[in-house]
Amino acid sequence: MMRFIKNLISVTAVAFLLYIFTFYIDGEMGIILLAFLVFAPLVSLVFTVYGRNRIKVSFDCDGYVKKGNRIPVTVTVEKSGSMPCAFIEIKPSVSTVFNKKLKTYRISMLNEQKKNFTFSIDAVTGGNGEISIESVYSCGFLGFLKLKVKSELPPTKSVGVIPEIPEIKASSQLFRSIADVVMTSDDDEENDTSMMFSANTTPGYEHREYVTGDSLKRINWKLSSKRSKLMVRLDEAAASVQPMILLDLFRSISANSEKAVIDEEKLLVSVFGLLSLMVRQGMACSFAYYDSSGEIVTESVDSPDYPSQLLLKILSVKVIAERRISVPPENSSVCACVVATTNAGDDFSSITDKIENHENTSILGVSQYSENHTDLPLWYLDEDNNFKRV
Repeated sequence: MMRFIKNLISVTAVAFLLYIFTFYIDGEMGIILLAFLVFAPLVSLVFTVYGRNRIKVSFDCDGYVKKGNRIPVTVTVEKSGSMPCAFIEIKPSVSTVFNKKLKTYRISMLNEQKKNFTFSIDAVTGGNGEISIESVYSCGFLGFLKLKVKSELPPTKSVGVIPEIPEIKASSQLFRSIADVVMTSDDDEENDTSMMFSANTTPGYEHREYVTGDSLKRINWKLSSKRSKLMVRLDEAAASVQPMILLDLFRSISANSEKAVIDEEKLLVSVFGLLSLMVRQGMACSFAYYDSSGEIVTESVDSPDYPSQLLLKILSVKVIAERRISVPPENSSVCACVVATTNAGDDFSSITDKIENHENTSILGVSQYSENHTDLPLWYLDEDNNFKRV
């Protein structure tokens, strides 16, 4: 509306000056100017309508960028036909993980059939982001008229902004509590198996020393601590004792988007700091999250290289408002469980109620001020990269 009013004022001012010039200064020159000012808008209108029907815009960029870096975006404008276009106005748009101070770009296409230009966007917060073209207009050369192009806008592109994952110390109390549960579970399972095989005089599992390439989930932690070296169980079917991490990137539909992405980044940093520590220490872990198809996937993480690959998978998935993780039925009786969540509010119990072993279940939140409507212990990662219990 304001743009229309400004244009109307500009046209009125020009018409008034033309009237003064024609009737009070130079009538002949005024007629020439009047003819030009009638002809020029018509030509501008033709260019505008032509560009509206003949322009197609696309863009391309990388799928990932590290936090603090800039991601280049290349825009391609294609014109069909040989007639010149006056100006094409392109307005990009980005989601909250990027710096949203973007310019509107204008290009002219005279003899070119195809034109490219590149702009860069600052990645300011870790998480899943989106880049899109918000609008494309065909503009006349006088600047009084612009029309939306008729071709479809290019599809939105998902971009993962990779946060810096800290290296957590093995002395962290949260990690030690999980490790103690795993070692105790290993010990209990070994004792149960020894009783099963006692009639055959077989002392439980067969073991050998760990070698590179062995699955970390087969390590017997209790025996390894006694012998001061990693010992691997040969009976892989029985080696199923693993802690589990559930990633609950919950976002309320009424949440402030800027605060929401900051909280989600903090949670991802905490979760993957803990996960990386666990696999570095030789502790395999089950990890549950939503994949790009909207399904809950559970993966066994037993390689030090895999957390970084898993992080990329999660960063490629858009956070859906009001969606919570749920416990896969086959994992409800894990030896230890960490539910990492951005919101442990009223409906959070829908997750924890499905976990059988509450005694060894913890919540990993965003900060010491995170809500916790359960009786489970709440942990958070402080500024010194230490896990603290609230």
